[in-house]
Amino acid sequence: MFGVDSSELAVVAILALIFIGPKDLPKVMRTVGYWVGRIRGMAHHFTSGIENMVREAELEEMEKKWREENERIMALHPPDAHYPEPGQADEMPPIAAPEPSGDELPPEKRPLP
Repeated sequence: MFGVDSSELAVVAILALIFIGPKDLPKVMRTVGYWVGRIRGMAHHFTSGIENMVREAELEEMEKKWREENERIMALHPPDAHYPEPGQADEMPPIAAPEPSGDELPPEKRPLP
């Protein structure tokens, strides 16, 4: 746990038995156990608080990314635009292909990789 070997723990137990005495040793062990439990509880409470703060920060970051992506999508596809119903694609005007720039070759004249 804290780098304490079993032989070191045995020495501490023997010294506690000698200096505290067998009569008061159970009371001291209960008190030590109580305080160790309280310290563990505080440590758990502290770590769970830190984890909650990290989780909330991650959620805020994800919500920000979601809002940005939603704005991007809404800019590309405005809600007042006319979209055809399924089966009406034939009635839509054809989409024009982009004009090639002056330095680009048409696909059939490009060299193969």
